[in-house]
Amino acid sequence: MIDLTKKPFDLSPEDVKWVENTLESMSVDEKIAQLFCLVAYSSEDGYLDYLSRVLKIGGIMCRVMPSDEVVKTVRHLQTASRVPMLIAANLEAGGNGVSTEGTRLGCEMAVAATSDPETARDLGNICGKEGSVLGVNWAFAPIADIDMNFRNPITNTRTFGSDPEIVKAFALEYIKAVQSHGVAAAIKHFPGDGVDERDQHLVSSVNDLTVEEWERTYGKIYRAAIKNGVKTVMVGHIMLPSYSRKLCPDISDREILPASLSKEMVTGLLREKLGFNGLVITDSTTMAGFAIAMDRRHAVPSAIAAGCDMFLFTKNLDEDFRYMSEGVEQGIITKQRLDEAVTRILALKASLGLHNKNNIPEMDAVKKVVGCEEHRRLSRECADKSITLVKDNENILPVTPERFKRVLFYAIESEAGQMGYGANIGANSRLMKKLEDRGFEVTEFVPKPGFEGMMASSEEVKNNYDLIIYSANMATKSNQTVVRIEWCQPMGANVPTYITSVPTVFISLENPYHLLDVPRVKTYINTYGSTDEILDALVEKMTGVSEFKGVSPVDAFCGRWDTHL
Repeated sequence: MIDLTKKPFDLSPEDVKWVENTLESMSVDEKIAQLFCLVAYSSEDGYLDYLSRVLKIGGIMCRVMPSDEVVKTVRHLQTASRVPMLIAANLEAGGNGVSTEGTRLGCEMAVAATSDPETARDLGNICGKEGSVLGVNWAFAPIADIDMNFRNPITNTRTFGSDPEIVKAFALEYIKAVQSHGVAAAIKHFPGDGVDERDQHLVSSVNDLTVEEWERTYGKIYRAAIKNGVKTVMVGHIMLPSYSRKLCPDISDREILPASLSKEMVTGLLREKLGFNGLVITDSTTMAGFAIAMDRRHAVPSAIAAGCDMFLFTKNLDEDFRYMSEGVEQGIITKQRLDEAVTRILALKASLGLHNKNNIPEMDAVKKVVGCEEHRRLSRECADKSITLVKDNENILPVTPERFKRVLFYAIESEAGQMGYGANIGANSRLMKKLEDRGFEVTEFVPKPGFEGMMASSEEVKNNYDLIIYSANMATKSNQTVVRIEWCQPMGANVPTYITSVPTVFISLENPYHLLDVPRVKTYINTYGSTDEILDALVEKMTGVSEFKGVSPVDAFCGRWDTHL
């Protein structure tokens, strides 16, 4: 039996009665619908009516939209739903995770680079305030993954770094802050991403730590979050073989499943060993990490049978609903397991007071909170405290127009730089403009066509430029295999080859590990983002107006000796 009066629900007798009465009033089809958390990518009335009045789903995740579109969507859904709906958003870096006008305080790695847990509290408060005023009551955050493997293409700057103690401290501050605003936190991605170098969007990835190593790292983080009342956990499509074998000694390698489909992971480890009493939701079930583990007809109900309470997204809406219904009919999901899952869904709603309050957002309130000056100030403060000077071996900094008037600028972009988590389109162009405004003469490098013997001469570069600046805008994004620089043709025309003859500064706007590819660059800076607030702070620090304050939350040298040179 689920004790709803205990953490993390802490329901009153009246709240418990509402949960029990609501559950009792539901048909089997209505219970099944509550298991689904779908996606709001449109505010079109017909689509929203279908979700709320016809399907009667339990929750929805809002994609980033203008504030008025978010309000319209939430108003429609909550007005049409008999049972209040969970409204989620990826509030990982700020209110920009739901609204295009929202404040981006900074990615988690930038927050950790400030070395001040209060910045994580600021992040949670901004996410909670801007999210709740827009009608969001569920944050798919914090990311409590540990960036142990610098080659992992998806964790990266989305994490608080590679130190489990820092990750724990900062995650707890975020959880406490965001939940104080009536927004449930979803700590993710259990049992822990960041060990494998592969992306669970593309493959069932592996956390290959031993049981003892896991307990000292990820286990410590999840135990602390559970003790401190985190309301929900998001389960990844990540295998943890050591614990699967410990809990099921006879299990074969072929039988080890990603946690989202694994009863020993969700029920055995998360529920029984860690004592989590809250709601468990899968990560997106459209990911290959979920889809390749077994036939989808079996996988859809198996996620709930394993112990997950909600099923995130669908590959095909009608088909996945049918598979879930068939799973109930066939006994893959027992009546008891169905009622347990729906009870926790309703309990989460009750713990947020959704059954007792007006859940309809108002634009007048939104305009006062979302993107307000106080939140923008905190964003500027985070930028100032997080930008990290990794090395300046020959004391090139500060750079001023008086010392280095003529600048050759190498802009490195990728598709990830345009589409990644929090990446800003045109960041390099804006950085060049900010340097010109400070009095530098900036020329953007354009490779000349041709082959060996036809390239620009070394003397031409040395005589025409006082300084070379590289700026890489390559953010992590889902569905990629690496975050590495692909150099220009011909023959890597933009590789840093003038570092012994022209002072060179390399700036990474997004990925903190580019030193692997430019190891002998003497001056290297990580900014963990590319917003205007960050670019303004970067230019001030490069020109000596402001000092560098950030401390890298990861080994930016990638464990290599040559990157220190």
